[in-house]
Amino acid sequence: MRELFTSAIKKVTLELIYQVVEERTKELLEVVNDIKKRQEEDFRFLNQKIDTQIGQVRQEIGQVRQEVAQLNQKIDTQSAQLNQKIDTEIGQLRQEISQLNQRIDTIIQLLVDIKK
Repeated sequence: MRELFTSAIKKVTLELIYQVVEERTKELLEVVNDIKKRQEEDFRFLNQKIDTQIGQVRQEIGQVRQEVAQLNQKIDTQSAQLNQKIDTEIGQLRQEISQLNQRIDTIIQLLVDIKK
């Protein structure tokens, strides 16, 4: 009889242990699932934030490109104006050199005429 009670108590005890383990497992699975949900939400939030910041960076890069293009345009304009001024100055210097050469030729001619 004692064995029967011992066996019955063991069965009941095992069933209670199984029940407690099963309940605890369910609780742990719920906790794990909650953590997974929060993690997915956090990843979505971070992805949205990254996408927003990437959009802002792209916009700023576009603005910088526009500014660089404007600066290049200004540089090209100023360079063309400077080249035009240089060409004008060179033309004037050539004229002056030509006039000086004519004067030198005239002086040499006068010297030759005086020597004769």
